[in-house]
Amino acid sequence: MTTEQLSEDYWNSFYAEHDQIWSGRPNVALVDEVADLPPGRALDLGCGEGADAIWLAQQGWTVTAVDISSVALGRAAQHAKDAGVADRIDWQQHELGQTFPDGEFDLVSVQFLHSKTELPRDGILRSAADLVAPNGVLLIEGHMGFPPGEHNPHPDIHFPGPDEVIESLALADGEWETLVSRVHDRAQVMRDGEHINRRDCTVKLRRR
Repeated sequence: MTTEQLSEDYWNSFYAEHDQIWSGRPNVALVDEVADLPPGRALDLGCGEGADAIWLAQQGWTVTAVDISSVALGRAAQHAKDAGVADRIDWQQHELGQTFPDGEFDLVSVQFLHSKTELPRDGILRSAADLVAPNGVLLIEGHMGFPPGEHNPHPDIHFPGPDEVIESLALADGEWETLVSRVHDRAQVMRDGEHINRRDCTVKLRRR
């Protein structure tokens, strides 16, 4: 069995554990950082159950939404149909370390691209940057660690800060403008209703 098949099986099993994994609401950072952008073509990498893609479509964006899990994509497509925006979203299955969507996008959103399986995150983010159109925006949101109180099952996993994320992109000098680079706290409601505080980082870049 290939690494790709192992990763897909892992995420399909992850999503199959519950009828709904995530809240169904768009990520806060996406709403905060994108609400004032003119709608165009958007790419949502690691779309999960589709809340971000659906929100973008409701704002007028035409969205390509990508995930490795066929279970998550099927669930997301049904949510989009229920929300009346199915015609604005193209759902695509990719193992981003192996294949990538085609096109050029006014917004590329990468929200919490973390995995307990093998993931070439730096390479994926560089590929994501390559798809940003001139004057387009690359938005990357990441955790700074595991949730409070959760045992770290992989102590070798590193959660990079915003400066590290930008450095890892290896962007051409003068081609990009940094709009946001910050670490911040965020309240999160867990599936069992528990409220916790997460520490996340936001990187928002505009291609000149």
